[in-house]
Amino acid sequence: MTAEETKETAVYTHGHHESVLRSHRWRTAANSAAYLIGELRAGMSVLDVGCGPGTITADLAELVAPGGRVTAVDAAPDVLEQAAEYAAERGLTGAVTFAAADVHALDFPDDSFDVVHAHQVLQHVGDPVRALREMRRVCRPGGIVAARDADYAAMTWYPAEPGLDEWLDLYRRVARANGGEPDAGRRLSSWARAAGFTQVASSATAWCYATPEETAWWSSLWADRTTASSYASLATRDGHATPAGLTAVAESWHRWAASPDAWFSVLNGEILARA
Repeated sequence: MTAEETKETAVYTHGHHESVLRSHRWRTAANSAAYLIGELRAGMSVLDVGCGPGTITADLAELVAPGGRVTAVDAAPDVLEQAAEYAAERGLTGAVTFAAADVHALDFPDDSFDVVHAHQVLQHVGDPVRALREMRRVCRPGGIVAARDADYAAMTWYPAEPGLDEWLDLYRRVARANGGEPDAGRRLSSWARAAGFTQVASSATAWCYATPEETAWWSSLWADRTTASSYASLATRDGHATPAGLTAVAESWHRWAASPDAWFSVLNGEILARA
């Protein structure tokens, strides 16, 4: 079977609208990969799958310096260009290489990396078990496959806002219609075992947006994403929502954030799987 034939497809629900990248650029190793940091050592080779604009990638490169190397891959060439520019700004041009790739059919030999990392990737792929098998294949024996994904059904907020209940139901329907699994966080350990891993350490951490600045930022990016991103286009194209309905959901985000008591938590499941 060729690599092309082994690919599994799923639509990346969010796309790469500015409102999406606004969220991705906020991510760092400290706030999004703390469960992995203690496993990293100077000189390690790392594959960063689904690197996006490269903020976590750059941190990983610094954490395995000196002598380490990071290979960052993503399915979107445009965002890879942004990631390369960001690495250059951080003075990491020689420490990171970039390539377009499909996680279901990685173009690397067996046993190529000490660590294979994927942040918020497995919820979007067509076959997460196959993706984990590929990540395991390119990871050296004794190495680590690390993955972290949000669990949408476990997200919670205060105060109550009916429009956000509608948002959550809509997003989960759209994501599943596109071939993904929005409640991935709780499934990571199960997927890893199905992929053949026998040593899997599971954990969970949360992002929490609680200050007025944080809730304004979080609500604004989701309001914009709801009306202007690929997610909005997919939701209306496939009959999950109308433009007027999406506008109402966006207004709910702003209404929720206007409360001085606004608080939002995103639960993320995590795994460290030993190859």
